[in-house]
Amino acid sequence: MSYIAGVDIGNSTTEVCVGEVSPDGSLTFLTSASCPTTGTKGTIENVHSVKNALKMAMSRIGRETSDIDLVRLNEAAPVIGDTAMETLTETVITDSSMIGHNPSTPAGVGQAVGEILLIEHISRAVPGTAYILAASASYSYEEIASIVNQHSDLNLVGIILQADEAVLVENRIHKKVPIIDEVRRIDRLPDGVPAAIEVALPGQTIRMLSNPYGIATLLGLTPEETRSVTPIAKSLIGKRSAVVLKTPGGNVHENILPAGEIYFYGDRNITISLDEGADKIMSAASEAGDIHDISGQPDTNVGNMLARIRTGMGQLDKSNEADIRITDILAVDTLAPVLISGALAGETCLEKAVGIAAMVKTQKLPMQEIANRLKSELGTEVKVAGVEAIMASLGALTTPGTKLPLAILDMGGGSTDAAIISSDGGVTMTHQAGAGELVSMLIQTELGLSDRHIAEQIKRYPLAKVESLFHMRMENGQMTFVDESIDPRFFGRVVLLTENGFIRIEEEIPMEKIVQVRRDAKRKVFLTNAFRALRKVAPEHNLKNISTVVLVGGSAEDFEIPEMLTEAFTDFRIVCGRGNIRGSEGPRNAVATGLVLSYLGENH
Repeated sequence: MSYIAGVDIGNSTTEVCVGEVSPDGSLTFLTSASCPTTGTKGTIENVHSVKNALKMAMSRIGRETSDIDLVRLNEAAPVIGDTAMETLTETVITDSSMIGHNPSTPAGVGQAVGEILLIEHISRAVPGTAYILAASASYSYEEIASIVNQHSDLNLVGIILQADEAVLVENRIHKKVPIIDEVRRIDRLPDGVPAAIEVALPGQTIRMLSNPYGIATLLGLTPEETRSVTPIAKSLIGKRSAVVLKTPGGNVHENILPAGEIYFYGDRNITISLDEGADKIMSAASEAGDIHDISGQPDTNVGNMLARIRTGMGQLDKSNEADIRITDILAVDTLAPVLISGALAGETCLEKAVGIAAMVKTQKLPMQEIANRLKSELGTEVKVAGVEAIMASLGALTTPGTKLPLAILDMGGGSTDAAIISSDGGVTMTHQAGAGELVSMLIQTELGLSDRHIAEQIKRYPLAKVESLFHMRMENGQMTFVDESIDPRFFGRVVLLTENGFIRIEEEIPMEKIVQVRRDAKRKVFLTNAFRALRKVAPEHNLKNISTVVLVGGSAEDFEIPEMLTEAFTDFRIVCGRGNIRGSEGPRNAVATGLVLSYLGENH
């Protein structure tokens, strides 16, 4: 008897399948396991996760890794995702020129225009002049309210506070005015300059200060100044409150890093500007035919991004940059938050961007080095065995209800592979950049999340809004009531519904927006790549010549991607669904299972 292990090193997870081969060539599948991939796919750091997964699998059958006779590894090509901004616009503020702000707890309602008046200089104020009073956190809310009430002869039209005390001050002053709080850098507010503040009604958003012409109206701006304040206005869209101020001599200008051009080197050499957008870029990639390398215009956004990918890969596998090629990209349109430099509250505005996943290949993928390291550490024979798409196809054929000819879509973390096995056993395949990790990146970028981990969670789980301690509204509108009270920490918050309980979304983002961004990201990546990949492998490049598609890989386990694809393929009368490898493993173990099956084909 021989124990044969198939190991699929993916971008996100490493999958293992172990089978027992008898002397007569019969195969019995014994066990499987999965664990997170360590390091970038296709690099020596993968050894740790492979050993962990093998140990986990063998422990389930009461065996040690030393009992394994042969380990078969997939050829692992790394795929790296990044965002190339179509326009990187930084608003540089000198002399504190235009500043926006968005506190979460303002008080009062309405708009006000006046000169900034620091509370310590209130004795210098002139009756009849409109003032917006600014007070640092060194003043208590009682002191501020008392000073305001004592100076009832002054025309105080609004208040700006450093502390989180707007409501407390409002409750103690005789005159009701809009009050903005939580201005952290109040020390940068210049005395005596014109300013405008706005607080919206509860449940509404500001209208004047989120409109460049509204700011121009309130502050009397020239057309040139109106143009330059546009990033501020954009950053304040959807906010409950804001303050914008202008100083004489202030200077606002834009530093723009050009988007740049992408160069495809293939059957045809094609140049395309990033400004053309994702659709045109992908059309250019298609026109280029069989691509052997992709680069970007030097000293541009996309050029820097692709150069960074080459450098990073060279450092990982010790290759010369000249030996590293980018053989495929997936470009998708997105929106990316751009920081407005100098704004007191760290405001950002959304600018059009292009998200890119790049497939990187080197002259010497370090798979043999990984195999040698495993052999020395495990004391077991290790072989680099097969191409992912072929192995995935073999594994997919173990799904009940499948037969030849068969098409598979292997949707992982980094790449989307497609293959067709014809009735006579011939295989046509393609390997393309872009899958689950690009989706996570788009979610993180468009929602402005600081943490990639929470973007991953948003991708994987449905949402709900906890509206009381005993009920919540699901993302599909359904109301769900519970018998035991929900933890008060989740009250009024958007949560992710995981198998281990709720995860709270810390950012104040409406549930509807999160759902929209998540679904759009999945459509942009997986629908685009599914059609692109299947057209490449389909007979005569026509999807109507495909009858059956089995979805495998980690992303096939997603709670909504398979349904999206099934709907999208309806027009082509394609039978499409999640694979169930060996009738028990779901869609994730296809490549690992295929590696074990291919051993039989080679040796029996």
